[in-house]
Amino acid sequence: MNKKLKQFAPYGLYLSIAAALTALSLYVLQREVTLALRIALAVIVLGIALFIFLDPEKAKESITGRQGKNTSNALLMTIAVLGIVVVINYLGNSYSKRWDITQDKNNTLTVETLDILKKLPSNVMVTGFFTPQYSNETAKQLLENYKTESAGKLDYKFIDPNADPAAAKAAKITSDGTLVLTMEGRSEQVTYADEKGISNALVRLSNPGNRNVYFLQGHGEYPIEQNSQGSYSLVKSVLEGKNYTVKTLSLLTSGSIPDDAMAIVIAGNTTSLDQKEVDLIKDYLKKGKALVWLDNPSVESGIKASDDLLGMYLKSDWGITLDDDLMIDTNVNPPTVLATNNYGNHAITERLQRLYTLFPVARSITFDNSKTDITGYPLVNSSNASWGETDQESIKSQKVSPDEKTDRIGPLMIGMAAQNNTTKARVVVIGDAEFAADNNYPQYGNSVLIINAIDWAAGQEDLLNLTPRNNTQRSLNPPTVFTNGLVFLITVLLIPGLILITGIITSVQRKKRG
Repeated sequence: MNKKLKQFAPYGLYLSIAAALTALSLYVLQREVTLALRIALAVIVLGIALFIFLDPEKAKESITGRQGKNTSNALLMTIAVLGIVVVINYLGNSYSKRWDITQDKNNTLTVETLDILKKLPSNVMVTGFFTPQYSNETAKQLLENYKTESAGKLDYKFIDPNADPAAAKAAKITSDGTLVLTMEGRSEQVTYADEKGISNALVRLSNPGNRNVYFLQGHGEYPIEQNSQGSYSLVKSVLEGKNYTVKTLSLLTSGSIPDDAMAIVIAGNTTSLDQKEVDLIKDYLKKGKALVWLDNPSVESGIKASDDLLGMYLKSDWGITLDDDLMIDTNVNPPTVLATNNYGNHAITERLQRLYTLFPVARSITFDNSKTDITGYPLVNSSNASWGETDQESIKSQKVSPDEKTDRIGPLMIGMAAQNNTTKARVVVIGDAEFAADNNYPQYGNSVLIINAIDWAAGQEDLLNLTPRNNTQRSLNPPTVFTNGLVFLITVLLIPGLILITGIITSVQRKKRG
């Protein structure tokens, strides 16, 4: 063999070593035999063959000589170690077992969720719609726990709605970070990835049934079908994604409320309901049903307080009064818009604590606590810089200022929930309907508030009570002066000093031996 070519023989071995390291890395990272791994294995063989071809004498010497035997032993040990690693990884993938070593078992699903997973009637696919701007790590870890405990009945995947808008549209996705659970053609949406939301969605999927919500029409309410004048089409889309059946209802023509109605929603009526319609709603609530009323200020709706028969009924029977005012907040521009994160402690608002909600035009609400048969829950309050302006002339001229004698000074309630302790009927009243219309629905926490309000009214907010976790309270105690001194003494003085002394003694003894 030409001597010039022999000098390139070692590069064949270098190539094989590099390919071997690459192959090992690929397997550890991917845990499967991919095309890249096959190419790396082929390069290993190619590099060895190249070495033998360019320098056959050196190759023979490497095998038969003393150095060759040592090299062979080292090669065999390397192969043995790699084989053990491969076997351990294979067994780990095939027979995986997970342990939760956190003190509070934060990575362990509750016994209620484990029971739900055992009783799943069919396979469930969970699809997470997350853009790159919204981390899916928390959802991924949680879904991995569900998958591990589901005995193969639950799997998950993630889709970037920006990269695949068709899939997002088909799933009726309106907000980033939404999970869609699908079973036998039925689906449930979860807008916040936590165990309670996912497990409740699994319960609803496992127990299908009619879940009808009716939107009242005929009084100038927002339509639920999309149009150029504004609508509640996004609310309708999300409710349908949560397996509700959304319908419209005209009490003027039907003369009755269907028995299958879980909740009635009145969104932004511009004319008042007549007494017959109010009586139907009153009888409906006596049956333990639910009403969600989203009512704009009178300056927006044009309905006078003296003509508002539904408002009179809620005030007399439920202790809920929609004040005849317009909310002003000097913290916001324009000041007729409210932006607040001041919430009450309730199932409707538990996921809103870190979000603002935006109300374009709102009115305040008061509640009569003397109603012993009604329990009221504040949902949303305005800021300290707000007030309820009652002077209609000031509103029309857009020259408003707080007057403590006639106006109500904030913070004021602009959203509340109430429940009749006897009939278990539920009512949610929010002093603004525009906040949930299509143009405002995606803003901040608006979508969460309206959907949670309807869920709670329909009795779908808490199908499952999970066992509460005991969160250990931890505190950081700074080290004392003695502890700091001890650490410094051992790490900076004692250990280096012992090493230095040992080195000096060893050096002196070697010099004595000559």
